[in-house]
Amino acid sequence: MSRFDELLAFLEKADQILVVSHLHPDGDAISSTLAMGYLLKQSGKQVTMVNENPVPRKFSFLPGVEEIQPVEQVSGTFQYVIALDCADKERMGACRFLIRDDAVIVNLDHHATNDRFGDINIVVPEAAATVEIIFDWAEENHFPIGEPLAACLYTGLLTDTGGFRYSNTSPKVLRQAARLVETGIEAHKIADRALETVTMEQLKLLQGALSTLQKSDDGLIAWMFLSKEEMEKVAVSHEALDGIVNYARNIYGVDVGILYREENDGTVKVSFRSREQVDVGQVAKAFGGGGHARAAGCSMRGTLREVHERVFKAVQSRLKQECEV
Repeated sequence: MSRFDELLAFLEKADQILVVSHLHPDGDAISSTLAMGYLLKQSGKQVTMVNENPVPRKFSFLPGVEEIQPVEQVSGTFQYVIALDCADKERMGACRFLIRDDAVIVNLDHHATNDRFGDINIVVPEAAATVEIIFDWAEENHFPIGEPLAACLYTGLLTDTGGFRYSNTSPKVLRQAARLVETGIEAHKIADRALETVTMEQLKLLQGALSTLQKSDDGLIAWMFLSKEEMEKVAVSHEALDGIVNYARNIYGVDVGILYREENDGTVKVSFRSREQVDVGQVAKAFGGGGHARAAGCSMRGTLREVHERVFKAVQSRLKQECEV
């Protein structure tokens, strides 16, 4: 029995389908939306692709990206929904209000912390990205993979593996990537746009964050702060925050990097990255968030310092447990 049998049964009934991914979409969220939309349209379905937030500029090169609509431009509600790369229903943001109370939801995701909110749950934690699962589905059902689809699938694999550098870069991922490159896509150009190109806004934010950089006495934890004032100076977009937390984790000897940033609603957003010891997905989950073992996040009430004290103790505790194993 295939893990996709329920999805195929769903598609036999569904003609008009809402495809949604998480708010503040990253490369995998955008790529999986476009890849799924493409495959559904090839299957003769009417597809509405939507996201609460704009597509980051660096992904504007992806084929079909202009078809992803903002919530306010979509009218009506939907009976059939495919949610991609969302660990829980709240991650859809305002898009969830487009979903009928009696809707059938396919939850297709790779986050270990996924709470199985769908009526059909295709959750594969060992997958490096949601596009990896979509690739499997396309291959199993003999969908032709030409350049437009390949560009989307490759971008999702590339970004969620950090350019094939993270520990989730499996032999399977590399085989999939090679097959996608064989279609004729220009992998080097995709990498330049998705991974290498930055804005002045990003660099100014990074400069502000690095000015707050600190390390624990044992050198295993590093953290940075971004206050509301700092972000307002730069007129920051969410896109500009991309990758900043990695600078804390990338310090020699550091296992966990953390970025704290103040939000306008009085919460502090905490972003985690880890090298190999601490499962930051579990740390984030303990504070109501989620993610992966090496990349996760949560939102908490309190000042930057108050939140840091709570999070720092939790990470230290996890490190201690790992050292005792």
